[in-house]
Amino acid sequence: MAPRKPAARARAVLGILNALYPRVRPPLIYRNPFELLLATILSAQCTDNQVNRVTPGLFKRLRSPRDFVAAPLSEIENLVRPTGFYRNKARNIKACCQALIEHHGGRVPRTLEELVALPGVGRKTANVVLGAAFGTPGVVVDTHVKRISGRLGLTPHTDPQKIELDLMAVIPEPEWSDFSLRLIFFGRATCSARKPKCPDCALLHLCPYPHKTPAAST
Repeated sequence: MAPRKPAARARAVLGILNALYPRVRPPLIYRNPFELLLATILSAQCTDNQVNRVTPGLFKRLRSPRDFVAAPLSEIENLVRPTGFYRNKARNIKACCQALIEHHGGRVPRTLEELVALPGVGRKTANVVLGAAFGTPGVVVDTHVKRISGRLGLTPHTDPQKIELDLMAVIPEPEWSDFSLRLIFFGRATCSARKPKCPDCALLHLCPYPHKTPAAST
């Protein structure tokens, strides 16, 4: 029987996911906070694997915010084209780099408020950078986290910011970043959108989701 209260269920889920994924880090390839920031912007509506195929060439050609500001927009578009929505992403990246130079001396800021003020940077991107680059815990709400936290009854909401606040309330702060990553990895491996692997799920006994995938008949 699944625990009724989200806080109790969250503690149980946290323990199981920590055992399943004892060490986690963002699957994006990066060497510094700046590269992580741009890679995360590129990851919107694109797989991490595809972003990782693009960024080595991108960062070999353009290495710093000043390089991106000096480069023609068309060049940035061509470099990021395989990630999709490349025109919008290129404009955001160029504007973001301009803001980094004008307001932060070319460095990636270390606070949520400063990060979300950058062009193309929302709370999801900001929390990825804060957690992975600076060790500041933050709940990252992507499609996996949104789906699974709802299925597990950890939030009744569908708005990402409300989900973020709900998870912050039931997950210990030091665990925020890693818990988000564990939910993402779990979503990719087990709790998929269309046909979750419910019969084989390590969280089955905790999950109140009413539309579970049934076990195969023998």
